[in-house]
Amino acid sequence: MADALLAAYEQWPVEGTPDDPKAWLSTVARRRLVDQFRSDSRRRQRELEQTQLAHPLAHEPSAGRDDSLEVLKLCCHPALTTSAQVALTLRAVAGLTTAQIAHAYLVPEATMAQRISRAKAKIRDAGAVFPSPSSAAEDRLVPVLAVLYLMFNEGHTATTGTTLYDTDLTSEAIRLARQVHHELPAHGEAAGLLALMLLTDARRAARVDADGLMVALDEQDRSRWNAEDIRTGLAILDEVLPGRAPSPYLVQAAIAALHAQAPSARATDWPQILVLYKLLEDLTGNPVVTLNRAVAEAMVHGPAAGLDVVDQLAGDALPADHHRLLAVRAHLQERVGQTGAARETYLHASRSTLSTAERDYLRSRARRLPPTGSA
Repeated sequence: MADALLAAYEQWPVEGTPDDPKAWLSTVARRRLVDQFRSDSRRRQRELEQTQLAHPLAHEPSAGRDDSLEVLKLCCHPALTTSAQVALTLRAVAGLTTAQIAHAYLVPEATMAQRISRAKAKIRDAGAVFPSPSSAAEDRLVPVLAVLYLMFNEGHTATTGTTLYDTDLTSEAIRLARQVHHELPAHGEAAGLLALMLLTDARRAARVDADGLMVALDEQDRSRWNAEDIRTGLAILDEVLPGRAPSPYLVQAAIAALHAQAPSARATDWPQILVLYKLLEDLTGNPVVTLNRAVAEAMVHGPAAGLDVVDQLAGDALPADHHRLLAVRAHLQERVGQTGAARETYLHASRSTLSTAERDYLRSRARRLPPTGSA
């Protein structure tokens, strides 16, 4: 339907409004849906044919065996860099769009499209041969975990569309993460990723209200959090954390555990979370981690300290109009008392996101505040 509306926006001013606009929109939307089904079907058929050419026995399923994880390993081709492996696998196996992958990598969609095209070409140049992952499963674990992490993130907070999350994506990511953990129970990052997913997904039921509007973490009804997922995630961490060197997924899981164990946002151990975010920054250099640290800085040292971090980040490691950076800035401006500026920043953030759920949430935050110049 979104494609149909876009087509109407482009065509009707030029060709005129049809006699029955509703029927026109319905017909175009139905055709676009059929085209999408056909495209997905052709893609799956091509992937099946390529897999059977490289592995003649790959199409013979073992009784009761799920080969999804093996397919992920196969697609993490050793001829590619890790970032190219992850991007290509997210597109070809996880089914994410190029725009969704580009958003995860904080790059323009055109840049990600070129990256994926180059990855495909490099595999073709390498002979389109997929070496068996069984002898090098450990070597392919890093991109496999990265794929599952990004799958989960896209499902947890969808970058496009009308809903806040995609439970199909999060459930599949958790299911595959359980398989990895089952195969390698002593692997810290595999365990950390599964714990992180469970502890994060445990909050799902409380993330939207009765009207489907997004609810911020500090306003969520924690009695609605999934206690069983929290217990399982904490148990995994209790088993793997002692004596182990810090690593990205384990540190993120530890942060999620502190949130899960806190009875309220105010009672959360924010000083410990701040320490963990600083450690995670050193491990990853990821600007989104720095953005999260800005919130922790605000909780420990006051909103002005958080705003200083955001101001340093804007235009440096993150685009100044990135909607999550704007959302954090607006939140901190509101807390510091700059209500007029916060309102405008919330509205700016709402115009910068492709997610309807996030847009509606940001606009609702703006509506709570007086316009610039109001008392």
